[in-house]
Amino acid sequence: MKFGVTDHMDRRAVPLAQQYDDRLRLFEECERSGWIYCIHINEHHGTPLGTAPSPSVMLSAIAQRTKTINIGTSVFTLAMYNPYRLYDEICMLDQMSHGRMQLGVGRGISPIELGFMGVPLEDANEMYAEAIEVLMRCFAAAESGGTLSFQGSHYRYTNVPVVLEPYQKPRPPLWYGIGSPDTAIWATQHNVNLLTNHTAASARVLHDRFVQEWALAKKDPADFPFFGTSKHIVVADTDAEALAIARPAHARWIYHNTLLFRQFNVQRHRAAIEDFDDARAAGIVFAGSPATVRDGLMKFVEESGINYLNCRIAFGDLTFEESKRTLDLLAGKVFPDLAALQSAMVRQ
Repeated sequence: MKFGVTDHMDRRAVPLAQQYDDRLRLFEECERSGWIYCIHINEHHGTPLGTAPSPSVMLSAIAQRTKTINIGTSVFTLAMYNPYRLYDEICMLDQMSHGRMQLGVGRGISPIELGFMGVPLEDANEMYAEAIEVLMRCFAAAESGGTLSFQGSHYRYTNVPVVLEPYQKPRPPLWYGIGSPDTAIWATQHNVNLLTNHTAASARVLHDRFVQEWALAKKDPADFPFFGTSKHIVVADTDAEALAIARPAHARWIYHNTLLFRQFNVQRHRAAIEDFDDARAAGIVFAGSPATVRDGLMKFVEESGINYLNCRIAFGDLTFEESKRTLDLLAGKVFPDLAALQSAMVRQ
């Protein structure tokens, strides 16, 4: 069992420079805790849901403030990039971090944000597929000393030099957000780590399909990738204190999460659970004392089968001190028991 921290970096009611400073301090604390495997930065544009619209810039700063913790995206929205240029950025990040880059990729979930970048929603899937193919060809060319050639509907390259190379060979580990069970086929073929925001029951369906595809491919169970989930988590000394902190922070995050769709009167593809109590009941949000959060997460792990817990400990109007307190209590009183539970499950 491994633990990560994921961050949309939605806008707090403080100067933006302070928000960046506070987040970098928090990420340093994540490394000091000794429990966090990776920091995952989300990408959004034109919305207070994301104040890190250039994940590469944020990750380069994190790389210089840390030494051992992995850094990654969840995700680079590939349909918004020239993939050849993005390949160079990925290599730079992997080299500057000395092999700590984790490469999260996706199409981009918001048709509004895709539109801001001039990408029609109907083209996004094909652009994503072409972009990931270009990236894989760049990694292969770097390993063999070749050049990039690709002729697609959206991207075309002929004998383009591939000069940079990643620190990790043949490439940084891949991560992808899974919504459909069929994604497990592609993930198995390419050894991709998967993340979901689903409930425990829905996550179990996705997990079991991933395990099935892994077995059908006759791959070693010991090499099974990460299959994880992202959760909002607030921990305090008592349930009452944690709920008082988490409730308004979640409301602000939901406001940011839904703002563009309300402004442009666009139906969301998959609606968020907006009510705080409903989100807690569904296992989307965990807030309480260490014992309450530990017991709730243990139940989720058992029901879902996850082996990676991606914690959203900074969201809405949570202060640095509140997020750090959550991290400290998770590291001291929650993660050790969850790690032991997962070990016991593996032995069965």
